[in-house]
Amino acid sequence: MTAEPQRFLHLRRVLILAALAAAMAAIFALDTLTEYAVAAAVFHTAVILVAVRWFRQRVVIGVTALCIALTLASFALTPAGAYRTGLINTGISILAIVITAYLGLKMVAAQNAAHAAQTQLLRITQATSLGQVTASIAHEVNQPLAAIVTSGNACQRWLAQQPPNLEKAGQALERILSDARRASEVIERIRSMARGEAPSKQKFDLNEAVREMVNLSGADLNLRAIAMDLQLSPGLAPAWCDRVQFLQVLGNLLLNAMDAMQDTPAVRRRIAVATQALGQQLVLTVTDAGEGLSPLAKRHLFDAFWSTKHEGMGLGLSISRDIAEANGGRIWATEREDGHSGAVFHVTIAAFVAPGELAAGGHKLG
Repeated sequence: MTAEPQRFLHLRRVLILAALAAAMAAIFALDTLTEYAVAAAVFHTAVILVAVRWFRQRVVIGVTALCIALTLASFALTPAGAYRTGLINTGISILAIVITAYLGLKMVAAQNAAHAAQTQLLRITQATSLGQVTASIAHEVNQPLAAIVTSGNACQRWLAQQPPNLEKAGQALERILSDARRASEVIERIRSMARGEAPSKQKFDLNEAVREMVNLSGADLNLRAIAMDLQLSPGLAPAWCDRVQFLQVLGNLLLNAMDAMQDTPAVRRRIAVATQALGQQLVLTVTDAGEGLSPLAKRHLFDAFWSTKHEGMGLGLSISRDIAEANGGRIWATEREDGHSGAVFHVTIAAFVAPGELAAGGHKLG
């Protein structure tokens, strides 16, 4: 709003306030000069309704208080009439003023809420036009944000000790910074995918990346009393894919594994993460001890917006599949083969092949 319309609106409100003051004075005079039986003070409700329309809550409350004060003063100054009748009429007038102000403010609040809801709906509609991208960002950022909250609570507990455990608090702050960077990187990677950009592939140590994500998930694992079993093959060739996106996939799989075991007895809650080489590819597996995969889940497991969780968005595995395929790999799920209930998720990752080395199929690169 420009300065000129603002000045005009301010002038209009000043004039309205002056008119309300004149109206209250007229009602006060009428109520005072007439007998007790004439409840002229009830006309203050019209003043309240105008104030509700043009002014904020604080002004409305002030006008209401002033109307009540004028009504009481008018009752005290009224010279004639049945005193008892006047007392009843004054009480009714004050009650009408209070109820009018209350309902008027509630009405304005409801209108503001409806306007806010309409604005939010418009934003949602606009966001929906972005399709899966917006939902993907919300889904993927939720995990690091939850980890930040967990680490923040832990940091508060360490600092509240006597004496404060500064070492543990510092470690919690480091985790907060790490998760904040991860959330920023996740948003940037998903935006890149939405723009159709190729993943930012790089060479990295797969086992080290697995340990990093397991450490980041440590607070959640401890909270849910879940044991972690790492079966990382030594001497693996470096992985060749987008490291941040790989951590997204692993984070999703770990979170799904934890959710799958919420009804599993605590003594059996265990997640196994394994890595191994398979030709020119690396294979990551995440095994849980949940109920396993139903036939319906097997058919729709990687479908967008399909989930077995009551509050799930159904995007984690869909995003993970898109990431795996964009990086030249794939993802699938099987039942456990050791006789125990649970699911096993497999992810293939390209291994880094230096120029001149033999790739799969015996062809030289470079």
